[in-house]
Amino acid sequence: MGLTHVTVSLKTNERAKKQYEADFLVDTGATDCLAPAAELKKIGVTPAGKMVYELANGDKVEYKFGLGVIEFMGEITAGRIIFGPDDAEPILGVTALESVGILVDPVKQTLKRMPAIPLKRLRYET
Repeated sequence: MGLTHVTVSLKTNERAKKQYEADFLVDTGATDCLAPAAELKKIGVTPAGKMVYELANGDKVEYKFGLGVIEFMGEITAGRIIFGPDDAEPILGVTALESVGILVDPVKQTLKRMPAIPLKRLRYET
């Protein structure tokens, strides 16, 4: 299976002049977004906390994260952005995708909009 990328813009808030725009890897295995720490610092994103994340190889690494505005495909949301290594490929995580109603089509390797964002509570059978 191939990789899907999308142009994403990160800012500290909707009115911010500075932004970081890049081609992000769409990663449905990642909860949060990730961008190079140096780029986040340039636009004024500040650390809000730390979390331990599990990498694809199983390693667990503690990263700082900040909060910011995430824009892609004409949509806007806000969320956690991990301060990644400066040589890291930017990642668009599943939380940002789902919050604006966008799914990954793994066959076509494209992103598609849901007809509506679910607002109902899910029921789990036990």
